[in-house]
Amino acid sequence: MTGPVAPKDPEKARPFFYILKDKDIFGERQKDGTGIQFIYESDGRLINSAQITGNVTDKEELTLLETVEGFGRLVHSIGVSVETDRPKETAEFVFQMYGKKDLYGGGTNLTASLKCDGMEHRIYLSDYRWTEDDHVPGQIKILFAAPERMGKLSVRLFLNDGYEAPSEEEDLVIDMHSEEYCGMISRSLLQLGNPYRIRKAIEKSKAGKEVTLAYIGGSITQGAGAIPIHTECYAYKSFQLFQNRFSTQNNVRFIKAGVGGTPSELGMIRFDRDVLREGERPDIVVIEFAVNDEGDETKGVCYESLVRKVLKLPWKPAVVLLFSVFANDWNLQERLRPVGDLYDLPMVSIRDAVTPQFSLKCGEGRILSKNQFFYDIFHPNNTGHTIMADCLQYLFERCDAAEPARVGTFVEGMTEEQILSEKLSGPAVIGADFERIFLLDKKNRYVGAKIRAGGFTSTDMELQSVEMDGNLTQTPEFPYNWMYDGSRPQMAGFEMEITCKSLFLIFKDSGEMDVGKANVFVNDVYCMTADPHKNNWLHCNAVLLFWETESRSHKVRIAVTEEDRNKKFTILGFGYTI
Repeated sequence: MTGPVAPKDPEKARPFFYILKDKDIFGERQKDGTGIQFIYESDGRLINSAQITGNVTDKEELTLLETVEGFGRLVHSIGVSVETDRPKETAEFVFQMYGKKDLYGGGTNLTASLKCDGMEHRIYLSDYRWTEDDHVPGQIKILFAAPERMGKLSVRLFLNDGYEAPSEEEDLVIDMHSEEYCGMISRSLLQLGNPYRIRKAIEKSKAGKEVTLAYIGGSITQGAGAIPIHTECYAYKSFQLFQNRFSTQNNVRFIKAGVGGTPSELGMIRFDRDVLREGERPDIVVIEFAVNDEGDETKGVCYESLVRKVLKLPWKPAVVLLFSVFANDWNLQERLRPVGDLYDLPMVSIRDAVTPQFSLKCGEGRILSKNQFFYDIFHPNNTGHTIMADCLQYLFERCDAAEPARVGTFVEGMTEEQILSEKLSGPAVIGADFERIFLLDKKNRYVGAKIRAGGFTSTDMELQSVEMDGNLTQTPEFPYNWMYDGSRPQMAGFEMEITCKSLFLIFKDSGEMDVGKANVFVNDVYCMTADPHKNNWLHCNAVLLFWETESRSHKVRIAVTEEDRNKKFTILGFGYTI
């Protein structure tokens, strides 16, 4: 019988800080029956994690986290633990470094196999031979042998000699029934506006009639940061709160149409397809693009066009403008609020609710920390999504407490509906040139468009996919596309003659090595180069090709560049106005 192995000499204690601490994780089902959780650390996310989870303020240390080279100088080892309700199972941890040339294949992978019992495993950076292509810290992956495992993940970085870490700061328990919490939620009501259409929907629901709530926006509306994404996202929680409070027979229906990384520029094009699909007639539409529209080429015209498009639907749904927020306290509320002001719309600001108290200390009015609200620099966690849902429900409760929805309610000699109708018939505050925009793809045709696809005859199946409505399964975006597969370099062009006022091109972005660029010409004049690697991750990119006041014929040509003709390029579709 042998005894236990003698312990090694204790390792020197090293300063450390957390980048993830008790982070909720969920193994999303994969085609092979396994589960995976992605946590992205690129584009400033790792630095933000160090700031809001690790309390790091040292500028030198934060700068070192920007690159793999700096990461190696700062970090001695990584402590990782995973805890689930199946402690005997094993999970695989991967911290993937992105490559400079080959984004997903060129960098080093720091890996560990660990039990799901909460015990910490150390990964020593000195054990790895780094690649020449290593560029930036990319993403963390947790791989489970079975799908839909829920658990907690903690990752802390132990530092090399010469670097110090701040002391840990414990967060307070969030009391969601306290007077302070309720006051924070009430601050979110930027404007009650004209509540007539919301009141009408609430009364309809109370009467047992079917009512539909729809939510359209970017990744926050998709549910990013919520674990699991389909039931812990703010949209689903908001729908549940509304149903529990105002429904008598579970007669409230739910539509979720969030697509990560996309602005209202794409939202207005896909609204009919994603929200009004199969004859849906939503009674309330929540629009959330306040953190996605920075890159909107029209600086708000697309946003207002979408708002007017919804308000003018024949059954007259209510519109709620929801202003979410990033971890740096930023959103586009000031740019977009005038739209809500003009049409007297209900507006909810998550920024106004949570950011004032983030700067306060424990015991001085802080209700929760940024670490307790945010999953990463861009997205809320489960608690953050709950707070967003509570803010929307506060609006609905205020509307319910207002006067009953009577068509004969007069304000300044007109009914509330007449006032809104008059504003919609008048000039826009930013612009409304795209409120009558349509999607053109292989399925949705337009008689005013003649297409010669050339070598763009394949259909791309590797698409950005999202969880729609209350489903966990993913729906591919723009499946009726035109793809050039690189096999016919002599036919690397797509041509279209189209009669319209304005035209948006939607093309596929990707971080893969086998995709190339394409030049776009309008009426034989160079317009732009569509580069799938500019954003460098799989998603849908909408760009404005032209914008005119009158409808006329245009010739559009999209040609894969000479140097990339052995690579792929995918036209997902077009948005056009006539």
